[in-house]
Amino acid sequence: MVGWMVGLSVMAVSLTATEAEPLPSPPPAPYCEGEYADSYAALSPKARAFEQAMQKKYTYCVRSTAVYECLSYGAEGNVRRTRTPVSAHGTAFAYRQQAGETLLLTNEHVVEWPDVTSDAHPVDGVPSGCKRVKDGLSIVENEADHYDRDDVPLSKAVVDPQLDLAVIKSKAPLTVMPWKVGKSAAVRERDVVDVRGFPLGVFNATNMGKVISAYDRDEYKEWYHDDFVIDALLSQGNSGSPVLAISCKTGEFELVGVYHAGYSRGSALNVVVGIDQARELMTNLRRTPKRPQEGSTPLDALARARVAKRAEVSATPFFPFGSRTAAVFPRADGTLLFALYEQDFPRRVHPLIVMEDLPVASTDEGFGKVGRVWFGGERGLLERPRAEQDAELQQQLARLLDALRRDATLAFSYQDSLPGSDESRQTFDTSARLGKTLERTIVAHRDLSDTAAELADRFAPDATEPATRTESVLKNPLPPGIHLGLTGEPAGQTRQPAKSAQGKAARTPAGR
Repeated sequence: MVGWMVGLSVMAVSLTATEAEPLPSPPPAPYCEGEYADSYAALSPKARAFEQAMQKKYTYCVRSTAVYECLSYGAEGNVRRTRTPVSAHGTAFAYRQQAGETLLLTNEHVVEWPDVTSDAHPVDGVPSGCKRVKDGLSIVENEADHYDRDDVPLSKAVVDPQLDLAVIKSKAPLTVMPWKVGKSAAVRERDVVDVRGFPLGVFNATNMGKVISAYDRDEYKEWYHDDFVIDALLSQGNSGSPVLAISCKTGEFELVGVYHAGYSRGSALNVVVGIDQARELMTNLRRTPKRPQEGSTPLDALARARVAKRAEVSATPFFPFGSRTAAVFPRADGTLLFALYEQDFPRRVHPLIVMEDLPVASTDEGFGKVGRVWFGGERGLLERPRAEQDAELQQQLARLLDALRRDATLAFSYQDSLPGSDESRQTFDTSARLGKTLERTIVAHRDLSDTAAELADRFAPDATEPATRTESVLKNPLPPGIHLGLTGEPAGQTRQPAKSAQGKAARTPAGR
């Protein structure tokens, strides 16, 4: 059998030798109608030789570390403090040296850790509610590098959550990317790209692919920027990698973006932040202006009038606030009453907090001003006069009322947009954007909603204190200083709380 195969090979060679050898066909020319090529054949020999001869790469493995402190209570009520170290790895690339330092670009999510862990800001291996007490950045060989004496320490220069980009700096001189910054707006579908990074933090690698979509709007969580999509096979650890395209004019690489995320259910759907949006960040170390909230309006007299009108004509003046439900009730004198309910509303309908939002004399003074505040429980509501509120409590209540105003304005705008959302593409898109903004706001205010519940637990009336019926506050509010109790006191009789605010604070349940 082996001899037959050898003989066949010889026969094939002899037959080929007797025929005229065809001329080799020239390689196909790269498609270069636009700024960037669709084939690596467009890469100039000089650029190719330069990349192959480089001894030191300009991409680096970045280790980001943090320590979280978690509080818990032992069987005897003593506070326990446990600290949990965490680490992650990503990619950064050096692009400039100035003032004796090297500037590098990477992703914001590579260098930032949440201040406090929560459902909205989780950290693997750390329970919710733990506080970050320490963090650090350094350049390492890879994730297995545990020899820290040759690590290069890094510090943050500027961080932009909207772009998911961050400029970090090193006092040590590092090899800088030799290629110029290109134009992401010129990227087209089928353009070839080159991605340099550290997949899984294991080793330095080069991945190749093509642009499969030249535009993808990214509004996930805090992100607010334009991406393009590539099919290069990338993984965790590649975050922050430079994405290079080949210029048709020079045959050299140009920086067109920074890889930062991928679609979780796509095998090769990876999104890249277009570099055009990062020029101000890279050059002047300035983050982009904060994005305007879709549907958000200034908290002025006009916004107040809209909320009041909506609450007056609606049979359901409710809106979401974090993990709870809130409502606003108008009063004949122009006052608005914001009520926040427990998570199991409407099974239990007593409010946790009722806040009075008084009208202002002049339209220049804004939305309104803080009035009285009632804290509620199953027995009813109890007013806590401002004289009993310390500075910290007053600040918490002011933040709470401001958030309730904004969430009511946004939620009512979204609810009002729904009936006409199918009239046109524009109304549909507007309603969809309002819905996305409302979802982000709900997540952002979960902690504030929980804080309000803790305040209600501290200051709600107990068995020794007078309680006011909810209906008396929301439907027939009394003038300041008047308390209507459940025990049938004559209306107009003034009673003082049996305990001070300081005494009630001691009733906070363990673990909160």
